[in-house]
Amino acid sequence: MPLSLAELRHRATAFALEYAGTASERAESQSFWRDFLDVFGQNRRRVAQFEVPVKKADGAQGFIDMFIPGKLLVEQKTLGRDLSKATAQARDYFPGLPDYKLPRYVLVSDFARFRLHDLDTGLETGFALAELPEHLHLFGFLSGYQSHATAPDDPANAEAAELMARLHDALLEGGYRGHALEVLLVRLLFCLFAEDTAILEADEFRAFLENHTAEDGSDLGPRLAHFFATLDQAPDQRPRALPAYLANLPYVNGALFREDFRFPAFDAATRAQLIRCTYFDWSRISPAVFGSLFQSIADPARRRTLGAHYTSEQNILKVIGPLFLDDLRQELAAAGSRRGPLDALHRRLETIRFLDPSCGCGNFLVVTYRELRLLEHQVLARLFAPQLATGQTVDLALYTRVQVDQAHGIELEEFAARIAEVAMWLMDHQLNLQLSATFGNRYVRLPLVRTARIEIGNALQVDWESVAPKATLSYILGNPPFVGSKLMSADQRRDLLGVAGAKLPGAGVLDYVAGWYLKAARFMQGTAIRAAFVSTNSITQGEQVSILWGEMLHRYGMRIQFAHRTFKWNNEARGTAAVFCVIVGFGAQPVPARLFDYATPRSEPQELKVSNINPYLVDGENVLVASRNRPLSPVPAMVSGNKPIDDGNYLFTPARKEEFLQKEPQAAPYFKRWLGGEEFINGTERWCLWLGDISPVELAKMPEAKKLIEAVRVYRSKSKSAPTQKLAFLPTRFHVEFIPDKPYLAIPEVSSERRRYIPIGFLDTDVIASNKLRLIPEATPFLFGILTSTMHMAWMRQVCGRLKSDYNYSAGIVYNNFPFPPTPTAKQQAAVEAAAGRVLAARAQFAGATLALLYDPLTMPPALAQAHAQLDRAVDSCYRPAAFPTELSRLEFLFTLYRQLAEPLLPAPKAARARRVG
Repeated sequence: MPLSLAELRHRATAFALEYAGTASERAESQSFWRDFLDVFGQNRRRVAQFEVPVKKADGAQGFIDMFIPGKLLVEQKTLGRDLSKATAQARDYFPGLPDYKLPRYVLVSDFARFRLHDLDTGLETGFALAELPEHLHLFGFLSGYQSHATAPDDPANAEAAELMARLHDALLEGGYRGHALEVLLVRLLFCLFAEDTAILEADEFRAFLENHTAEDGSDLGPRLAHFFATLDQAPDQRPRALPAYLANLPYVNGALFREDFRFPAFDAATRAQLIRCTYFDWSRISPAVFGSLFQSIADPARRRTLGAHYTSEQNILKVIGPLFLDDLRQELAAAGSRRGPLDALHRRLETIRFLDPSCGCGNFLVVTYRELRLLEHQVLARLFAPQLATGQTVDLALYTRVQVDQAHGIELEEFAARIAEVAMWLMDHQLNLQLSATFGNRYVRLPLVRTARIEIGNALQVDWESVAPKATLSYILGNPPFVGSKLMSADQRRDLLGVAGAKLPGAGVLDYVAGWYLKAARFMQGTAIRAAFVSTNSITQGEQVSILWGEMLHRYGMRIQFAHRTFKWNNEARGTAAVFCVIVGFGAQPVPARLFDYATPRSEPQELKVSNINPYLVDGENVLVASRNRPLSPVPAMVSGNKPIDDGNYLFTPARKEEFLQKEPQAAPYFKRWLGGEEFINGTERWCLWLGDISPVELAKMPEAKKLIEAVRVYRSKSKSAPTQKLAFLPTRFHVEFIPDKPYLAIPEVSSERRRYIPIGFLDTDVIASNKLRLIPEATPFLFGILTSTMHMAWMRQVCGRLKSDYNYSAGIVYNNFPFPPTPTAKQQAAVEAAAGRVLAARAQFAGATLALLYDPLTMPPALAQAHAQLDRAVDSCYRPAAFPTELSRLEFLFTLYRQLAEPLLPAPKAARARRVG
């Protein structure tokens, strides 16, 4: 085991005294550096090489005085020589070294002085030989007390994953694959990490590979099997004749090395790749993210963007902070240095159990465990402050209480589950190193007697009680899979409906993540457990809200305890897809609600004081906006556009139209412009041949048109739908018809979420709108002004459904429920109508510009933006005199108004002239 800090200081003092006055490089260099390594308990025969030949930058032959590949290069000079020149000479050796052997540190000395250069940080530290005992912290990479501040965005994480990826590919190419390959890679990862963090002796695994296996790799498989088996045996159970290079291996246990399976047939290349991995400094990796990187090595598509496939720690902290971590930190702050409150907090930390029922490679579990351990470290530092001040030894094994088995997880893939377990051990060991450095007393948890409980299985089918008994569980957290309702596989839909149950109407429209919400709420009944999940923001928008949250609130008695409104969920790594998410924390207990809002999805969150968080993540009562058949306010009804069900026979591109008219010119009067959502927004030209009102006499003169009618009749008659078969008897008519006799208002069903305003406009009677447009035939300029305002857009963004990330506008959810201004004055209406006219006039200034260009945030003309700003002010004044500073303030106002209007319902308006045929 590594030496205590007290022993290190004793050895360093003795070394400094012994070599005081030494001057000759030639006579004393190697003994000086052998004894220097002995100060740190290092076996110089294993870790160091002396007089290593290497070509210098100028091509001349040089010799490195002492070299620990991948870590340290030493250049020794005679007493009094220039150490700056020694540093330059050391750097001259770099071109002759392979990349994987390049050192992180350069140390130069003339016996009386040392100068250490950290090439990663650029830090240079000089000190005298007699001052070595006060500078031992600089040599943590030798003493084992090195405690890296690992960072998720450190390039070392991706570099390490790339090393393992190459090893994976080499083994795969040799025919080694599947479960055995995955287990082998996890074991190798542990050993690589272990020799760089003093679980094994420094470079012990590398020395085993280089010195005790054949260069051609022929015996490497059996030798690894023996190495792993020894790690799994207690010392008193090992054979007496064990080779010396295995005899001192620690007993690891933990089931990591227990399974027996066929080892691969290594060759020289795969052996060389494995040895190359040992030259990397594995103590730099962050277990919080490396699990996901490690998993990605087996997937070439994911490997192309190594570094983009983990949940950032910042986002994980958004979940666990309000869930419990903020409260624990406040408790620590209140405790101060008082032993009683500190002991109580310490006991509480020991009892916290947490479950991630979609844990993947364990990102949430690892970060959560780390934060609990760091709190424990602060508690211990306060409890034992007198001992730390006087240098007394504290037996950390007696006082550390937070353990990895407080973490529980469920994961579908075995490889990911095994990685999660090892990531927890790696994090635990890094935290032990940190605690050791604080207390100056080496603390290692070996053998591994506790492990995170990761159940391999389908979380929507597994009994959570068997994984984490609810009697002891504190929190449920995680990031369940993002799969939209229309993108689920048959198995996923079956799982979701199995959780939702047959009694939940409309469950078929729920996203996959809803299964975790519902199962967690059911599991939490009668307990004090609290939960928080990351989700796509779709579960707080559109028709899902009333279905999911009606069940969560009313059947299971949950309340939303904290929430992050929509923000962009990614780690800013290259290639990361933008996903817009929310975080919802819930439980049955009444706790102070905490709501975090974002000015834009990419902004930093701002916490707001709220009284209640409703399912739309708005401060207000728990309203649920369900689909309505008629508008809540006294406004004209909205209808759908035309749905031909014609197999494309009546729809024409310009080229096809011209070709058709050459054959049948008398059909020209029956062509009308056809606009769906795409055509409306982007100006695409399409045409419709409308024959619904044609007289038999005229139709008889058009043989080409009759061919189209016959094709439509045949197509409908072969349909499996009875209404469509019935419609075959009226082949010139559409399934849904809206043939206008006056101008009407059109709203595209689908519009990009990039736009601040959905493009809305009036259409003339010579245009036939498809069912991809929502239509209002009785619309007035005042209605147009309200609908194209920021007030309506805020409502739309919150309650509409989504098609991917695009807005999916509907009459039933958005329009029919929108709280229009209840009592606008004539003056207010006139102001809105005038401002609406200025919006239309601003558009008309840019002839030829499509609505897509006019409403793109990057190309929107200033005149149009200014006209919309004037319209927004006019519409806002119809609701209240005071301005609305944020979108959230608009929503809070609108939901309050909605609640007032919803009951009793106002009289329904007269329906628009839309008719369904057949």
